[in-house]
Amino acid sequence: MAAAQAVSPVRSWFKSLELVLGLLFAGGIALIVLLSPILFPDGGEGMDLMARLTPPFQSWGHILGTDPLGRDVLARVAVGGKISLMVGFLSVLGAVTIGTLVGLVAGYYRGIAEMLLMRFVDIQLALPFILVAIMFLAILGAGIDKVILVMIATQWVQYARLVRGSVLALREREFILSARAIGVGNGRIIFTHVLPNVLGPIVILMTLQVANNILLESSLTFLGLGVDPLIPSWGGMLADGRTYLQTAWWVSVFPGLAIMFTVLGLNLLGDWLRDVLDPTGQTSK
Repeated sequence: MAAAQAVSPVRSWFKSLELVLGLLFAGGIALIVLLSPILFPDGGEGMDLMARLTPPFQSWGHILGTDPLGRDVLARVAVGGKISLMVGFLSVLGAVTIGTLVGLVAGYYRGIAEMLLMRFVDIQLALPFILVAIMFLAILGAGIDKVILVMIATQWVQYARLVRGSVLALREREFILSARAIGVGNGRIIFTHVLPNVLGPIVILMTLQVANNILLESSLTFLGLGVDPLIPSWGGMLADGRTYLQTAWWVSVFPGLAIMFTVLGLNLLGDWLRDVLDPTGQTSK
């Protein structure tokens, strides 16, 4: 008993530290991105060829230096974050909507519907995302909308499997059986009794998936299959600066740091949410 009491404050402190650091990293970068139209009205496109490849911390006008066209790196990191965050959040919202509906139907109704849906889920989970994404984007062409659609089409299965497992554990609980006994319709049971009880694991997975999708968007853009190169994005900035790593490291390093701190912050928030909402460990990374 004494040992448990000794561990509890330390564990609580780590939970609070995860929350603070997560909000500091992800929230701070998100705030800069949201304020970028006010802070950088030129959208990071202002060019000054006389100041091209200016090193960081040598000019107050270009605190993080400039790129090969004389554009401010800080402005482009802030403006480019809008694309990366938009892709991350919109793709997750689409995937969670489809996956949750499929998981609710499969887990609650069982039978042939569950068998067909979950076999399709198993097949799709066996396919490597990067290969599927490269194939579809090579056919459909690059673009923000195409990247979001590919992520939704390949990631809804994770939510379907998670929700289905949670529903299977709930459908035979006493409060569900009581609702059926008094004549409550299946639709009402699903959306008023079952869905609220599976939201915890869904929110946790969403938080972690947003971070993962930011990395995926940056990777696809780096490969030339994501966002249009003319639109500022973190992945595009990494691709633009790879030929200058030895002479102008800051062109790639600062967007890379933005990706790293955003993903780290979201992962920390996801870990904190998992400890708070799912202490039994039902949701895995």
